[in-house]
Amino acid sequence: MTRYARQIALPEFGSGAQARLGSARVLVVGAGGLAAPVLQYLVGAGVGHITLMDHDHVALSNLHRQTLFREADIGQPKAKVAARHMAALNSNCAITPVTMPLDPANAPALCAGADLVIDCADSFAASYVLSDICKATDTPLISASIVGTSGYCGGFCGTAPSLRAVFPDLPDRLGSCDADGVLGPAVGVMGALQAQMALAVLAGLEPDPLGQLVSFDALGCRFGGFRFDGAPEPEDGFHFIAASEVRASDALSDLRAADETGPALEGATRRTVSDFDKPTLPEDGQRAVLACRSGLRAWQAATRLRQYWPGEIALIALGDRSTDTQGDE
Repeated sequence: MTRYARQIALPEFGSGAQARLGSARVLVVGAGGLAAPVLQYLVGAGVGHITLMDHDHVALSNLHRQTLFREADIGQPKAKVAARHMAALNSNCAITPVTMPLDPANAPALCAGADLVIDCADSFAASYVLSDICKATDTPLISASIVGTSGYCGGFCGTAPSLRAVFPDLPDRLGSCDADGVLGPAVGVMGALQAQMALAVLAGLEPDPLGQLVSFDALGCRFGGFRFDGAPEPEDGFHFIAASEVRASDALSDLRAADETGPALEGATRRTVSDFDKPTLPEDGQRAVLACRSGLRAWQAATRLRQYWPGEIALIALGDRSTDTQGDE
């Protein structure tokens, strides 16, 4: 136990907590900047089994914050490279790389059997999909997001309310690392917070980080936060489905511009969000399915449609490519 002697020596930790880490099974979604400290600290601490999911490849423009990777790794699958580097850190930790994108169709099987899910994808669609699954299965979820120099980290589901209880609505605009930029150390701080919350949950430490949200502003070096243990679950949130789950009977709308890149969506009618201010309503018994790149415009259109129509509404986040449904944070 020489490797773990310093953490076992903590009165709050001990050999029992170490044994719980060694038998734990964790799903990490995203192998970018947030995952860099998450993986290093979890593997270093002795978490026994990690499934790491990321479909993207190492890119030069990401190396300033995705510090698991080196220039020689450029062009290689991030999940496989990260798993290889982590095996060199601790050979007792089994890491299974998964190089497909997360979507609502494959997420339930990936979450099944996990003691904890860590959301490092920095995609609001992925976060909501994971939160819905974790809430239904009482699985703890540690989720973080950062754009520019500020972000948050929270412990959701399990014994706490879901991410939807804290964020029932979306802002008018979603930031992105590409459009708004991001500082590497700020990402590292949020990833380290995720790792701390995850280790506390897995080891059974007190106080319980589930039900806690921490915010961070890097330029001011300011932390904030609050507990949300009593936050009510929203009654009528919009859920995401995979493009493969579209039915022939669905009223399918594509909210992307005609020149927007991304996978084709056969059978869809091209519309804009403003078309849903006075929408053509689906027929009785139909499901309205609204699709766009990130899911934001689909959410906005669904909010407008709900004012006129009480039927089932589902959303699709198509991504930039045929396999892209999550961010690269």
